[in-house]
Amino acid sequence: MQDAPILICYDGTEGAQRAITVAAGLLGHRRAVVLDIGPVLTGAESLAVTAPVSPVALFEGLNEEDAQDRSRAGAELARQAGFDAEPRAGLSATTWEGIVDVADDIDAAMIVLGSRGLSRARELFGESVSHAVAEHARRPVLIVPRQRA
Repeated sequence: MQDAPILICYDGTEGAQRAITVAAGLLGHRRAVVLDIGPVLTGAESLAVTAPVSPVALFEGLNEEDAQDRSRAGAELARQAGFDAEPRAGLSATTWEGIVDVADDIDAAMIVLGSRGLSRARELFGESVSHAVAEHARRPVLIVPRQRA
């Protein structure tokens, strides 16, 4: 398991940055893949797709580029924290499924992600990516809570 990379989920938020720092302190120097999963289409893009001429491929390309940019930035932060990190990006209609699929693809030793600190009500309506990943992943998941003020 020491040879398998860890999968660090990174979306550019403060919580994702904190997850990198906490994981580095707990896990030390090791290989990591830093992942950002972008949406296939955003809400605004979904509306545009209903137009007679809709550049779906263009939207997906832009979303993929954004995800790649974020994953590269996250990999750089992970390298600064002590990981041997490489970026990876993808698109998925459901973020948690994209994360679990990549974890399976690389046979990650662990998935690391930050928590957005959703209220209990929002968690009940299925908006918590971290909880969905923990529920569906077939490997350990480290959920780093947001830092309280």
